[in-house]
Amino acid sequence: MEIDYSVEKPVIEKSPTVISINDAIMRPTAIKADKFFYISLSVALLALTVGAVSLFYTFWYGIGMWGNNRPVGWAFGIVNFVFWVGIGHAGTLISAILFLLRQKWRTGIARFAEGMTIFAVMTAGIFPLIHVGRPWLAGYLFPYPNQHNLWVNFTSPLLWDVFAVSTYFTVSLIFWYIGLIPDLAVLRDKTINKIKKVIYAIFSLGWRHSNRHWNHYEMVYLVLAGFATPLVLSVHTIVSFDFAVSILPGWHTTIFPPYFVAGAVFSGFAMVQNVLIFIRKVFHYEHIITIDTLEKMNKIMILTGSMVGYAYGMEFFIAWYSGSPIETFTFINRAFGDYAWAYWIMISCNVVFPQLFWIKKFRRTIPIMFVIGVFVNVGMWFERFVIVVTSLSRDFLPSSWHYYKPTLTDMGLLIGSFGLFFTLTILFTKSLPVVSIAEVKAVVKGSQPSHNGGH
Repeated sequence: MEIDYSVEKPVIEKSPTVISINDAIMRPTAIKADKFFYISLSVALLALTVGAVSLFYTFWYGIGMWGNNRPVGWAFGIVNFVFWVGIGHAGTLISAILFLLRQKWRTGIARFAEGMTIFAVMTAGIFPLIHVGRPWLAGYLFPYPNQHNLWVNFTSPLLWDVFAVSTYFTVSLIFWYIGLIPDLAVLRDKTINKIKKVIYAIFSLGWRHSNRHWNHYEMVYLVLAGFATPLVLSVHTIVSFDFAVSILPGWHTTIFPPYFVAGAVFSGFAMVQNVLIFIRKVFHYEHIITIDTLEKMNKIMILTGSMVGYAYGMEFFIAWYSGSPIETFTFINRAFGDYAWAYWIMISCNVVFPQLFWIKKFRRTIPIMFVIGVFVNVGMWFERFVIVVTSLSRDFLPSSWHYYKPTLTDMGLLIGSFGLFFTLTILFTKSLPVVSIAEVKAVVKGSQPSHNGGH
């Protein structure tokens, strides 16, 4: 029996018309906010308030409000930074790399993933700023000429972070905005609110849906996608150098760059999947963000989760093969020492639970995939905790060993980071199209011209 490979599963279900696509995607920005929106925003703002109070206490009393001690000088601040930078990786991967690979299933989720990248990097940027203890001196991290001849230390991987993360944020923001321009023009033409019309008109940059505009748009979008693609690999590679270029046992390993990149994509996809499950239900986007799309995301999580699991095993092999008793002790201590509870939470959430996605029914069942996605993000946060805290808590001298315990201020800043991220996300869903109108129209059946019987 010959298989007709020209028959492709539709990316968008229900065969909607152009008008119905406009109405469906624009509806959340046009209608009055409902009770669910205000409840969600209130919860997010409450968490943000907890973080703001914790931040005030940090500024008022100093870093001593945190649980940092000797030798654990890095703790929740750096853990949260690495976690949120990782969350921001899926956005560029979905938008840029899958766009270059011409994966049509990305159209329903790319816009939100791009926005999530911006919000996650904004959240991540707070922690290095407050971790230095004197945030008003952060301007010296940028190598601008000045009359005092003060120059930054270009050999420090912490300075490389400044360049990498700021470049990633700038390119991601431009990429997100360029993709929004055609949709802003649609909102400009459809809205009857005069204030909104002026705002949309300004930010749509005079877009008229002309052929010349589309040609320029597609060229710029393609160039930005090509420019953003290496950033996915470079940013978390640079973040991993914060640890890998040191001589500390447990950090000084060459596996960190690919290991960190795979973990970042892993956690980023889990966060996108979690939030999109709510968005597709609340805004009735089931025909746009389909089960097939979510299943493909779950398959990528199987791949990246397996890579992370391989890295966990390889770390123990490298420690044994090195013949260094200090390296061997470090990893045995991770698994069976004082922080064994954190290590096995990490293994369970990142290696064991994602294997359930090999079962097709689990990959396509909303409650199960949501719970596994939550476990993945919990596990990835604990991964960063294990890397940072367990390696630092055991110094070369047993007399310097110390057990790190987070304080209420530490926990408040962590809660506040989630509050900031979800506050920005909720406001985004109400003010701008969460799904790209132009890209969805492009993959609807019948939208592309066909010749010679549709071949």
